[in-house]
Amino acid sequence: MESSSDEQRALAERFEAERAQLRSVAYRMLGSLAEAEDAVQEAWLRLTRSDPTGVRNLAAWLTTVVGRVCLDQLRARTARREEELPEPDGSVRLPDPVVSGSAALDPEHEVLVADSVGIALMVVLETLSPAERVAFVLHDMFEVPFEEIAPVLDRTPAATRQLASRARRRVQGATPAADTDRARKREVVAAFLTAARSGDFDALLAVLDPGVLARSDGGALVPSVLRRGAAEVAGQAIAFARFAADARPVLVNGSPGVLAFADGRVLSVMSFTIHDGRITRLDILTDPVRLAALGLTGGNSEDPVGPRR
Repeated sequence: MESSSDEQRALAERFEAERAQLRSVAYRMLGSLAEAEDAVQEAWLRLTRSDPTGVRNLAAWLTTVVGRVCLDQLRARTARREEELPEPDGSVRLPDPVVSGSAALDPEHEVLVADSVGIALMVVLETLSPAERVAFVLHDMFEVPFEEIAPVLDRTPAATRQLASRARRRVQGATPAADTDRARKREVVAAFLTAARSGDFDALLAVLDPGVLARSDGGALVPSVLRRGAAEVAGQAIAFARFAADARPVLVNGSPGVLAFADGRVLSVMSFTIHDGRITRLDILTDPVRLAALGLTGGNSEDPVGPRR
């Protein structure tokens, strides 16, 4: 007969085997690495307060628990109205980027941003209602049956299906088209960096789509900026390059991006959406508070330190 401590240790091992997957679920729902980690930890606490002998499928049980925790957090955000949604001429709140070295994602990050969950898609997820986001993420991204999602949302399976369907239409309609060839995207980003550093306005215009949209999230301390059009974005890129002593290629949510430094601190994380070989979206996190929380350091061009766990 197993002792209580042996049972607890075995339960902890089973939970740890699911942790990476649970973090990826929570990250897609919340767009915050720290809040995702908190949601996973809350799932562990709820597991320890429950009777695990009655749980037939621990992975499914934990996923729905994380769903409930995230739903509560999303509803609390809405109630406080602290989350700014992207507006044509308003503020922009970008999700936390997952930053890795430019060579390849490490296994933990691979799970976190699998299925091409780029910043542009995460921005669209921010526009969904809490219930829509939970239904869409659990069903469309993690294949959780509607019968299991319904109790989380306190709705019928049919109503949950309608929520996911509505969210799916909004996501498909708002997510910009993007190239998938990582090597080609890396070339475009490298060309953008070279042109910005050298102040080559014409070269920047060549890699920017005429209708390019650049969004920056500066948080509470730095004004957010939204710019449209190749000429305006090119001018801003040249101006910013003068402030960044070092800008290096990285992977941002699994896609080529740029990490910029000045005086040993991170100035920005840039995420690119590239379609037909041109940059159509440029999402830039410049919020010094959130950048500091990500725990990124200079390292070398192949090995920036990723988010603290």
